[in-house]
Amino acid sequence: MIFINTYNAAPDFYLQSTAIDNLCEKYNFIRRDIIGKSLCGRDITALTIGNRQRRALYAAAFHGMEWLNTLFMLRFCEELAFAYKNMECANGINVFSQLQKHGITIIPCVNPDGVEIEINGSKSCPKYKKLIDSAASDTKLWQANARGIDLNHNFNAGWKELKKQEISLGINGPSPTRYGGIKPFSEPETIALKNFCIKNRFTRVLAFHSQGREVYCSYKNTPELSFTLGETFAKLSGYKVALPDKIATGGGFKDWVIGYLKTPAITVETGLGQNPLPLSDFQPEYNRIRRALFGCLFI
Repeated sequence: MIFINTYNAAPDFYLQSTAIDNLCEKYNFIRRDIIGKSLCGRDITALTIGNRQRRALYAAAFHGMEWLNTLFMLRFCEELAFAYKNMECANGINVFSQLQKHGITIIPCVNPDGVEIEINGSKSCPKYKKLIDSAASDTKLWQANARGIDLNHNFNAGWKELKKQEISLGINGPSPTRYGGIKPFSEPETIALKNFCIKNRFTRVLAFHSQGREVYCSYKNTPELSFTLGETFAKLSGYKVALPDKIATGGGFKDWVIGYLKTPAITVETGLGQNPLPLSDFQPEYNRIRRALFGCLFI
């Protein structure tokens, strides 16, 4: 298999767009949907292969520094597409047959502005440059969207309780990380994802973050399949099932999916080290999680 040459550089918006264009040209059965726009007008793209009535959702790069997950998602999408087109097995699975029964949608980057800021600095979002520069002296540590709002604190799931935690830590306004905004779903990125999920009702959802090599699968009345997904991912990757820090509980996408949609969901913290994880981690970490990506799709 010849992979698109996307994995030797950090995936800024141009590189992401080029990779997605090439994927959809090479595999014309991939359905590309623009589910919304970021604050700065960048596309939030969803790629679907296989059954559109019954499918999983894999979504990544909610945080600017966590762009290595975008590369994992693009690579996994291409591997699925290659096997699907050529009716080949991958990871011991008949991908064409299985995806006909149960498809997948992949959103490689939920927060394109945040990724752009982390890679190319505040100049990449001119309208919000002053805000970004006042909130952070170093955009290499940027997690939020262009308005300084942490998208994974902006979902309506225990949001008020999480807001109290933010305030107790002195997080009261736009910040590189952990500021959830003035209300849930205040941001176009979280609104787009909310509307897309309500419209499509996925069978399961995996949200990819970094780092820690941990899997989080519980939130209040957790569906049994969430625990199965978490245990499966951990077993196949060598990760461990864990509980997130208190400041990372509530307000997140996985929590909203479980709490509001009643859909099984897990959060995966890929890699180990300090964000942003280096490009040199891409291939070894993808090799580590590859079986788990397949395993959670076809349970």
